[in-house]
Amino acid sequence: MKEKAVILLSGGLDSTVCMAVAKNLGFELLPLSFNYHQRHKRELEAAAKVAAYFDVSKHLVIETNMESIGGSALTDDDMSVPAGNIERDDIPITYVPARNLIFLSYALGYAEVSGSNRIFIGVNALDYSGYPDCRPEFIRMFQQLADYSTKATTQDGRRIVIETPLINFTKKDIVLLGHQLKAPLQLTTSCYQGGEAACGQCDSCLLRLKGFAEAGLTDPILYDDRSE
Repeated sequence: MKEKAVILLSGGLDSTVCMAVAKNLGFELLPLSFNYHQRHKRELEAAAKVAAYFDVSKHLVIETNMESIGGSALTDDDMSVPAGNIERDDIPITYVPARNLIFLSYALGYAEVSGSNRIFIGVNALDYSGYPDCRPEFIRMFQQLADYSTKATTQDGRRIVIETPLINFTKKDIVLLGHQLKAPLQLTTSCYQGGEAACGQCDSCLLRLKGFAEAGLTDPILYDDRSE
């Protein structure tokens, strides 16, 4: 019987490649996605397509209303997604407060109930938008918390490990790995605007395009003509 792994699947490039890594390692995939009332709900459609591509037995989607907290251009209608600037040093307004902390907490509970000893998350700390919950320090601290916060870990002798196979990868590295593993990159979406065609202008689009260009590959998704 295959060992199970919970995969945090957003429908984006990084999480899809992360899922391909887990598949390549031989895990039974338990993808977990979130409807957090994000403006770009197109990512949920992409996540469903990616899950279907991997022929998983179950794709769990949890609703958690982070719109009520607000404070992010990805959840607030009165905040606009800014033009991309991948050279910035500050944390952009597309940061969603405590998002990965919340997502990993749900994933930890799902791992405990499903009998999974692994949680895969596609965070990376090199070519990214500066979010504090994508850093190795955050993952290390959450792992320490996870080791003491469930019945599985405190009574049953299990250790649920947070796996971050992409954390030291550039977007070029991620694109090349996805290409090597035949991940369905054509089904993914990264754009913060959430349109049928990617805008090509937001931070996420710029980082994605940079990765494909440096990898010498053509991005298979559709972009808005205005981004040309």
